[in-house]
Amino acid sequence: MSATPPRTAPEGTVAADHPHTERVDHRFKALPPDAEGLTVGELAAERRNLFSGGFTTPVLALSAESVEHNLRLLETYAERHGLAFAPHGKTSMAPQLFDRQLAYGAWGITAAVPHQARVYRAFGVRRIFLANELVDPAALRWLAGELDADPEFAFIAYVDSVRGVELMDQALTAAGAVRPVEVVVELGAGTGARTGARTEADCAAVADAVAAAPTLRLVGVAGYEGEVPDATEERVRAWLHRLTGLAADFDRAGRFGPEVERVVVSAGGSAWFDTVAEVFAELPELSRPALKLLRSGAYVSHDDGHYRRLTPFNRVPEEGALQPAFRLWAQVVSRPAPGQAFVNAGKRDAAHDLHLPEAQVVRSARDGSLRPAEGITVTGLSDQHGWLTTAEGVELEVGDWVGLGLSHPCTAFDKWQLIPLVEADGTVADYIRTFF
Repeated sequence: MSATPPRTAPEGTVAADHPHTERVDHRFKALPPDAEGLTVGELAAERRNLFSGGFTTPVLALSAESVEHNLRLLETYAERHGLAFAPHGKTSMAPQLFDRQLAYGAWGITAAVPHQARVYRAFGVRRIFLANELVDPAALRWLAGELDADPEFAFIAYVDSVRGVELMDQALTAAGAVRPVEVVVELGAGTGARTGARTEADCAAVADAVAAAPTLRLVGVAGYEGEVPDATEERVRAWLHRLTGLAADFDRAGRFGPEVERVVVSAGGSAWFDTVAEVFAELPELSRPALKLLRSGAYVSHDDGHYRRLTPFNRVPEEGALQPAFRLWAQVVSRPAPGQAFVNAGKRDAAHDLHLPEAQVVRSARDGSLRPAEGITVTGLSDQHGWLTTAEGVELEVGDWVGLGLSHPCTAFDKWQLIPLVEADGTVADYIRTFF
């Protein structure tokens, strides 16, 4: 772990100890067979070594030091730029990591669908931003119950259509909701983009519908700049100016009622948050304080592919650098011909929707020594095999472990229910439970 002691979340936030009471058994890939029957907490207390502690391959590991570094970096970045932070929890769906994010200053956690919000609430998250329009009557009935039962629970959701507002109001009215649901009008990122009202006039119509719905309360505007078509810095900046301009227009028009204490302006995926910070800093003064809410989620683990290439820290290196925290360890199980090898990790284990894994390091099965995976390339994945090509003269034997870097953390986390959190010397300090 890092020299700085890990922080703890404010009391009463995320009950992240729940996973430690689960029993280790066949449900969890790669965990030591001789640990069956122990609780996860008891296994963590043994501080086994990833390579010699009985783990089976393939096994996905998270670097404890890199996770803490990334948490600290985004906290510092948000503070420096006057941003609140609600990282998208869909990346990891790991309450233990939510706990760390909240400890490092996050305002709350972002969700995309009702199931995710239910997981958050089960672990005590008190502020949830739902970056989607919620029109499911069953989910709205559940939400009304949560809000009415817990005065300290804060929830904000997108709205992007008059029909969506009507459906929300009908469901909440039928549920007997007492507290109004706070909503933000989503501005779409352009023609052909994903969700969101396409024009300022469309946004105004949605806002008018909210004003007529007693179960809803308009508190701001939001969107996702990552959906700007053919995104460039100039196009993203132009769209963000539309978003902040919409907030200012709504404020001047008196669309935020007297009970609204802060105007929410939210954007920010993991590729353009530097531009978000710059444009949000130019937000005109409003009639009440603005909550400038960033929602980047992939930063907590970063990656060795998609976000390594897209991270804004490439454009602003003076602000720091994220560290990739994932490494998938697979074992060479076949060396059938010169120039060819197979490891026992495939599509069921590795993210592969954006890029193939990257061979980074080899651990010798003979003596445990490590060496760079030079001349070794992952060329394909089957369900349970990784296809490797090796350059002439590369030493790689059956039994060797190959450490693979992954691209796109959102589709790496979801393949593993319990992930070892590993210190630099190979000691497993904890296990991260996911709930997809």
